[in-house]
Amino acid sequence: DVLLITHDHYDHLDHRLMLQIKKKVKTVVCSLGVGAHLEHWGYAKDKINETDWHESYVATGLKLTAAPARHFSGRGIRRGQSLWSAFILEAAGIKLYLGGDSGYGKHFSETGKRYGPFDLAILECGQYNQFWPYIHMMPEETVQAAIDLGAKTLLPVHWGKFALAMHEWTEPIERVIAEADKKNIQILTP
Repeated sequence: DVLLITHDHYDHLDHRLMLQIKKKVKTVVCSLGVGAHLEHWGYAKDKINETDWHESYVATGLKLTAAPARHFSGRGIRRGQSLWSAFILEAAGIKLYLGGDSGYGKHFSETGKRYGPFDLAILECGQYNQFWPYIHMMPEETVQAAIDLGAKTLLPVHWGKFALAMHEWTEPIERVIAEADKKNIQILTP
């Protein structure tokens, strides 16, 4: 019913997949500027709902609110043409935080205070590097972000699919599990 897109990087907005599912998608909710890609690929403009940080869209009993993140946007050599966001999903008394990609920062505690607590936080824990602190979190920061958000449970994602960084394949999940155990945070993994 709803296609949710946090930002326009290739691993979050795959051209071939977007074409394959186009006829099935009823509504798109995405960050500001991301809709231009979809329109270019033949999506009807009236199906696309772009949101700025702290703006909400309600669809079929689901409230979606864009929240701040620390990342960047762009495809190829074009950068900064669209926004990147986390999203808060609320339905039937359940609150879910979908982090997209983000470096660690005070935006997690601010979002937790403004919108939390959350039943589940889906946060990235892979594809990090010590030289990229503003765009991706180290696994230990992922656990701290879940704490800052007031999440009851953490679901770490963005690991074990694409090799975008130099860390070992299973290192992200091993580190996040170890940190969650130290901090007594409930974690869900495949």
